[in-house]
Amino acid sequence: MYEHFFQCPYCWETISFLLDGSVSEQIYIEDCEVCCNPIEATAKFQNREMVFFNAQELGQ
Repeated sequence: MYEHFFQCPYCWETISFLLDGSVSEQIYIEDCEVCCNPIEATAKFQNREMVFFNAQELGQ
């Protein structure tokens, strides 16, 4: 597992998600641990190294 730290797109607090480096492309939704708003996270890995990460507000 890979822990990635980033800023929540809602409250701007630094939070982290655990990502599986063995899955090359991932898109999932997880709530911010601070403000509880849903975040859509996209991650891409090559050879178990993260090459792309994006976290955005879930358009509600």
